[in-house]
Order: sequence, then structure tokens, then C-alpha cells
Amino acid sequence: MTGKRLLRIATVVTGGLALASSLTACGGGSSAADSKGGEKIVTVYSADGLKSEKGDGWYDKVFADFTKKTGIEVKYVEGGSGEMVQRAVREKTNTQADVLITLPPFIQQADGKGLLQSYRPQGSDKVNGADKAPDGKWTSVVNNYFGFVYNKKELTEAPKTWEELLDAKYKGKLQYSTPGVAGDGTAVLIKAMHDFGGNEPAMEFLKKLQANNVGPSSSTSKLAPKTDKGELLVANGDVQMNFAQSKSMPNLGIWFPAKEGGKPTSFALPYAAGLVDKAPHTENGRKLLDFLLSEEAQQQVSGVGGGFPARTDVKPTDANAVALTQLMTGVEIFEPNWGDIDKNLTGYVDAWKSATGS
Repeated sequence: MTGKRLLRIATVVTGGLALASSLTACGGGSSAADSKGGEKIVTVYSADGLKSEKGDGWYDKVFADFTKKTGIEVKYVEGGSGEMVQRAVREKTNTQADVLITLPPFIQQADGKGLLQSYRPQGSDKVNGADKAPDGKWTSVVNNYFGFVYNKKELTEAPKTWEELLDAKYKGKLQYSTPGVAGDGTAVLIKAMHDFGGNEPAMEFLKKLQANNVGPSSSTSKLAPKTDKGELLVANGDVQMNFAQSKSMPNLGIWFPAKEGGKPTSFALPYAAGLVDKAPHTENGRKLLDFLLSEEAQQQVSGVGGGFPARTDVKPTDANAVALTQLMTGVEIFEPNWGDIDKNLTGYVDAWKSATGS
């Protein structure tokens, strides 16, 4: 879920190609590649955050389970949300991806660029209406929320307000990922515009904050390790990714900024998945989307991935689920106007560049 970074292309599962049991596919026939080539593969382009370098993330687990059940091998390409969309755009005449998973507003951007085809996976009827496209072009598979991280060792308590971040002690110790490139970086703009009451006051604040900002970062996920080590005191992130990272980063804490005099706020920043138009393995893509929204996979979202199930009827009770509920207590959740953001994103990013000199 980060910004532009070196792409990591991984074959997540290579074994178990014998079909032990099959998933029933929904909603249409096979693509030409599926029916003619019979290839037992599916290629996923995704924002990062759900796959662990240690191999114990949600993607690692559910992709392995999917291959075991279907014999279909998952090929995985990871990068920033904006980066994944742009890659898919470049490949429109020779489509490589079967499934695209990004944060908003980039999933809406992908739809607007004609990258997605309509498909409503099994279980998608249990996903809230705001977390899926009415026409079936995309559906959230893991819910998530925007947040910030801080170093618990260097700071006795988390900052409470945006305004605190203007203090000189944060000079050269604060960093957020690049809006327009990183999903979480773009989320900084969205939250600031909400908390400060519009584009202009948000940009006025971010202009002031620039005095303390280390500078652009194309990768949100790389900011948490820097914060844990004390190279940074504060950085942006998201709850799912940072909660998962905190298991191996003892100094990492999660917090939610408030405008001075206001309440801490956040908004949903889900991993939203769509079936790619003219995908080379459309039927396999459908099967994978069905599996990602299965009860089995959704039950593991918190315990394995540190996130929130997209299905409202799945309510895990594991220790992570309890801790995540406690973390979000007292945080006011607002719903962005994604249609407006998708339409005006370029203008908002340009305003940020002008205000910060980036």
C-alpha cells in the first residue's frame, strides 16, 4: 500500500499443483487462456501490506490455502496503489494481471481507466455497500483504517493533534509518504482536508508542516521501521499494516491525529479487489476473488493479517481482533466522498505540491 518502490515479483506458491478439490467458479465462462491453455495460474497486482517478508502474512496464508484447494498457482506483483494502476494501464494492450487490489481512490481510478470488469464474488453480498462498487467492478476484501505511527520509546505518549507536529522537536523526525503515488500518502491529504475543513486550510497546514518533514517517501511501509529505530518520531501509515509490523517492532505505536480542540478521526482505507478486464486467466481470477471473501479466509484477516474482515457477518474473536477493537475505540470514523476525490485527485495533489514545494 505504499508508493513507488522496486517491484517485488513473487511466486507465492509453487507446490501442490495436483488438484485436491476444486472451487466452483461463478459468473461466466472461462477466458481463452483458461480454456485453451489450461494454465493453472492467477496473477495478482496488489498494494503492499498484506504479504509479510517472513512469509506469515494474510496473503501468504490464503494464497497457499487457495493453491492447495484448487491447484492454481498465485503469481504476485507488489507495489504502491498508484504504481500498480499505472502498470496495468501500460499493459492494456497485453494484459498480464488477472486481479488488481489497491486502496481507494486508486481502485476507483482503475475503474475509470477501464481496467476492471464486473464480477460479484461469492460472499460480496455480506460486504457493506460503501465498501464495494454498485456495478460489481470492485469489492473490498480486507477492511482497514488510516493512521499514524510514533516511537513509543522516544515519546512518552503519542501526539494528540496535528498542531503538535509543528513543534521543533519533530524537525527532521517526521515523514509521510508521497500523495498521488502512495495510497497512505494520498490519505494524508484526505484526512487533513476533512479535519481542517477544506482544501485550502489543509494545504496551509501542510505548508507549515513541511518545515519538519524529512521529504518525499515513495514507500509507506518503509517508514515504520525507521520510526521503530528512532530515525523518525512520527510517520503516516495504516492500522492493518502497522499493527502487523508492530509484532516485530516493539517501539511502534499507532495513533490518530485530531485538529486542536477536536476528536481523533480516521476513515476506512480498505484493500479493494477487482477482476481485470481481458484478464489472461479470468476464470482463475474469479475463483481467487471467491476464496478471498470466503468465511475461511475472512476469519483469518485479524489473526493472521492484523486487519478487519470485509464481510460484516464474519466476526473473529482472536486476540488481534480484540486489540484492534480497543485501538479504534474513541476514534471518529468519517466517510470520504470518493467520487469527488477520484474526480479531483490530480488537482488536490497539485495543490499539495505547490504548498510544500515538492
